[in-house]
Parts: sequence; structure tokens; C-alpha cells
Amino acid sequence: MNIADQMLAKLGSDVANLKEGLQPENLSFWYNKIITETIDMAPPWLQDKIKVKQDPILPMKFNIDISKRAVRYLMIAIDNNVDAMPYSTKLYFLKVQEIMSTEMDKSLV
Repeated sequence: MNIADQMLAKLGSDVANLKEGLQPENLSFWYNKIITETIDMAPPWLQDKIKVKQDPILPMKFNIDISKRAVRYLMIAIDNNVDAMPYSTKLYFLKVQEIMSTEMDKSLV
């Protein structure tokens, strides 16, 4: 296999990994893992106030129902898992963190 073929194979693999990272099943897996860890970290009185629901019609859309007091545990859980995620999934969850931070900042004003 020559260098050009190796580069094309690597590029094809990279594109496949990027696509895989944004599959609804993959996002659902990471949401479930993060929400489970968030619930485990949160005090017992907050645990029932941490939920995520996947939209049945738009499977890439997830509704996070979380108490403002539990957001910091969600942020920690995302930070703990982001390095293990595929690149595109990592970008997705970094954007989730950014949106959550923005919403928290709005509530302080």
C-alpha cells in the first residue's frame, strides 16, 4: 500500500468516526452515561430532579430537565467523560456545556 492509499484510508476512517459520533444512538449512550454519573454525584434530594429525554421525532434532540442546583454536577460529569468521546461527540457535549453556562448566567441577571 503506498502513501496515498494510506492517507485515503486514514481520511476515510476519520470521516466514518466523525459521522458515528453524531449518531442518535451514540449521543443517547453518552447522555445516559453522563446523567447516571450526575445522579450518582448529586445529593439524594436532587437526584430525582435530573433527567434527559430523547425526542421521539427528532432523535438528535435531547431535552435536559435538571434543577439549577444540579447543573454543576452535570458539568463535572461531562468534563469527566469528554476525553473518552469521539471527536464530534466531544464537540456536541462541549456545546451543551456552553449552553448550560449561558442559561445559568442569564438566570443570575
